[in-house]
Amino acid sequence: MSTAYTGEKVKLSFWQIWNMCFGFFGIQFGWSLQMGNMSAIYEFLGATPEQIPGLWLAAPMTGLIIQPIIGYFSDRTWHPKLGRRRPFFLIGAILSSALLFVMPNSSSVWMAAGVLWILDSSINVTMEPFRAFVADNLDEKQRSFGFAMQSMFIGLASFIAGYLPQLLVNWFHVSREKIHGSIPQNILLSFYIGGAVFFVSVMYTIFRSKEYPPSNLDYAKKEEVKESIVKEIFDSIKNMPVQMKRLALVNFITWPGLFLMWFYYSTGVASQLFHGDPITNSNVYTMGLEHANTTSAILNLVTFGFSFTLSFWVGLLGKKYTHAMCLLIGAIGLISVYYIQQPNYLYISMGLVGIAWASILSMPYSMLAGFIPEQKMGIYMGIFNFFIVLPEIIASLFFGKIMSTYLHNDRLMAVQIGGFLLLLASIICVVIIKEEKSK
Repeated sequence: MSTAYTGEKVKLSFWQIWNMCFGFFGIQFGWSLQMGNMSAIYEFLGATPEQIPGLWLAAPMTGLIIQPIIGYFSDRTWHPKLGRRRPFFLIGAILSSALLFVMPNSSSVWMAAGVLWILDSSINVTMEPFRAFVADNLDEKQRSFGFAMQSMFIGLASFIAGYLPQLLVNWFHVSREKIHGSIPQNILLSFYIGGAVFFVSVMYTIFRSKEYPPSNLDYAKKEEVKESIVKEIFDSIKNMPVQMKRLALVNFITWPGLFLMWFYYSTGVASQLFHGDPITNSNVYTMGLEHANTTSAILNLVTFGFSFTLSFWVGLLGKKYTHAMCLLIGAIGLISVYYIQQPNYLYISMGLVGIAWASILSMPYSMLAGFIPEQKMGIYMGIFNFFIVLPEIIASLFFGKIMSTYLHNDRLMAVQIGGFLLLLASIICVVIIKEEKSK
């Protein structure tokens, strides 16, 4: 890539895009360990099912604040060696990796919640600029492939991270017992491995990729004089492109379905299909968690494979109908979980969700990128993620009461409700998203 920006982006090779996206492998590895095991860690430390959503609250609250701020500053950063987005990759990787070592050593529910708060913030420092990084460096024709490459790495990392606790038991004879603390040894070691993978993968992208310098290096200084960060964030929200507003609504409906899956799928399988208990029958409960995580690993393996086909489906159906189709398939997968009696059938259900996950990770960003001003790519990507964290905040605040009052702590029924939300998002996508061309 040229070291001087001439106003026209150079077409990148497969391996250049690979290097640019590889850091997402580590980010997702750590994030998947967090999402797949945090509810179980809380229950191992004594939390009840209705407490789980509230214990997740701190993380999205922090993300709501941090994401647009990181986007704002990454738009205005230029380091002679690290560029615009990569300084944030480095800071986030150091903090996230360290916290992945701390998390499984939490001694109480509230310590785990506090560590999750800081960990999620640190992951956001790394993850948020990665979305803008792809849009920065690729032209409109290559962006779909770039975001699909991110989905591929996300699927592969999530597959390995989901299978890792069981792999450590079966291949390396790591104990499931709580030998020196409240967390089983195989989960503890998985977090340690995740911390190392996170750091190495992000460092690979930092050293093996480049960025375009801003076309006007004085832009950041001028803008900081003219506008405060708060004013710019509110002005950007007020002036969101129409396509962004439409996609935001689809995301706002989609993501609660995913959060309900992450909140309750693993613990629901462990308690309702395997009939384990985190306190009185922790060995069987841990076996149930491992089975749930293995089926989730298949979800992510399907995501990995299906990501390679997204370009074909986009060419055949267009971005809107591709995304709607994938959401519908994922809805069928989540709804079916509630009716399954044989645990091995969960592989099919989660495989269907994997198709939706591949699209969720790429299609909205691909549809959005062409409508965002280049100089505000970071801040708008951060604002777009409001519509991921806001549903999590709402679910965290209110779903615990729904669980105890109306669902009687039926975890798998909560997962089924998530499926109906994906179905609704699929319908809304077809109705309101326009296949517009950016100008």
